[in-house]
Amino acid sequence: MNISWSKQAAESLKDTTTYVRKEFGVKAKQKLLDEIRSLLINLSDNPCLGKVEPLLEETSVEYRCLVINRLNKIVYYINTETETIEIVALWDTRREPKAQASKLK
Repeated sequence: MNISWSKQAAESLKDTTTYVRKEFGVKAKQKLLDEIRSLLINLSDNPCLGKVEPLLEETSVEYRCLVINRLNKIVYYINTETETIEIVALWDTRREPKAQASKLK
């Protein structure tokens, strides 16, 4: 299945990798990108791999999430019409979850 990043998710990815590079170095940034690539390969083969995001259960779309590492997770949904996995957010798990979820409701 193809994977598509929303503008918001792509910006969050850029901000996160910039922060990681600045604070922890190029190797840490590359490690994060490698973790994301590996996760996306698994996700494209198994779209229902992520669990249903509890904070978004009451929306009209079934949002799912996958933990990248202890600090980040990807929020996505499966677009059955286009057969695409739509990544809509990259959440920093240290931030207030309800505030992040409210951006998708």
